[in-house]
Amino acid sequence: MLSEQKGTQQIFNYLKEVILWRLEHPQAPLKECPLEYTSKKFKGSPLGNYIAKHALNKEERVALLLSLVAHVYPTFLRDVSIESENGVLYFFSETRSDQKNADPTGETILYALAGDDVAGRITAHQFIHANRLFNELKALHIASTEKSEPAMRGKLLIYEDAFQEIVLGSIITPKLSEEFPAQEITTQMTWDDLILSNGTLQKLQNSKVWLEHNDTLLEELGMKKRLKPGYRVLFYGAPGTGKTLAASLLGKYTGKSVFRVDLSVLVSKYIGETEKHLANLFSKAEKKDWILFFDEADSVFGKRTNVRDAHDKYANQGVSYLLQKIEAYPGMVILASNYKENIDNAFMRRFQSIIQFELPKATERLRIWKHNIPEKLEQHPSLKLEEIASKYVLNGSNIMNCIQDVSLKALANKDRILTHDMVLESIKKEYHKEDKVF
Repeated sequence: MLSEQKGTQQIFNYLKEVILWRLEHPQAPLKECPLEYTSKKFKGSPLGNYIAKHALNKEERVALLLSLVAHVYPTFLRDVSIESENGVLYFFSETRSDQKNADPTGETILYALAGDDVAGRITAHQFIHANRLFNELKALHIASTEKSEPAMRGKLLIYEDAFQEIVLGSIITPKLSEEFPAQEITTQMTWDDLILSNGTLQKLQNSKVWLEHNDTLLEELGMKKRLKPGYRVLFYGAPGTGKTLAASLLGKYTGKSVFRVDLSVLVSKYIGETEKHLANLFSKAEKKDWILFFDEADSVFGKRTNVRDAHDKYANQGVSYLLQKIEAYPGMVILASNYKENIDNAFMRRFQSIIQFELPKATERLRIWKHNIPEKLEQHPSLKLEEIASKYVLNGSNIMNCIQDVSLKALANKDRILTHDMVLESIKKEYHKEDKVF
């Protein structure tokens, strides 16, 4: 641990020396900086290992280390300015509310790479737009600025999962945030717990077959140039009929992570910010071969609005961009909607599979009741599950709510007995929640 800390400190000492050199040589190209970075010297820390693994060049090292100072060395820019007696970096950084410290921006990188040289700064712009740290590695990005502000005035940021890998040496599952508008969904349930019609189950099985054998089809059978990438599926049906569980099970039984995309997080007040977050999401998903699940998809993929104002214009542009990313995605994308008719007709033809999740019929409702009532609870002779399943139209989610409610009541009564009246009372609560007549 001490050697790791020492290695990390040495790396930031290296950055400090480079920036001090820049302040003394504002017109010189960065390649003339005589300070050498010896990878062997700085190995032993996750940061040093990351730099060595990707063989980062001088410009990339400076950009990466600057992105980290706000996290691990928050007084860096102030310390450098005091030591050099040159406060120019504050003009190219974002001053914090304390008016003492500042955080790097895109302009900070431009100055670090090119100083006052205009031609060099143009080249530095190209570096930021095209470099792998900002693209395929998806480590860094520049925050969007307010309207009319130059883009490079945005803060220099590092994605959370990249920070975890680079600084802590651990690769984590990204968490839901504005930067990453998706969250992993998992389940402890099995296919036996998903009680659906045989037709729906067969279509789900076909989707599972694609996940298991598509790579063989494209590579070994030579169909890569003949088939479009990816597999797009529409799940439609009433809430509580198993759409989310089905998506989770497809991932569980094919060894793939499933990420539910939060469409509300995708909407950004900054033009272009939504596209940036989507590009980040799809880039990470493609590398990891994730299944992407868009719940309540008709909120975004529904009929396109008429353009009444600038908000509608950019909303439609955002949807168009998302459709492009979905069509180009080589993995599985699942869209879930309550109503098939809500989905834009222009997108319907892009689905390889459309699967309806119907409300369970009486026989299926009975299977759900019997399959999920805890075996350790006693069923009173008065409890007629066949009658309940036949008479009361409930979806799987409703039934599970009822089972939870009556099970807790049985435990509270200490007799652990389920009665017919207890179940009816729980069903009545479910009906009232949905304004249905009991």
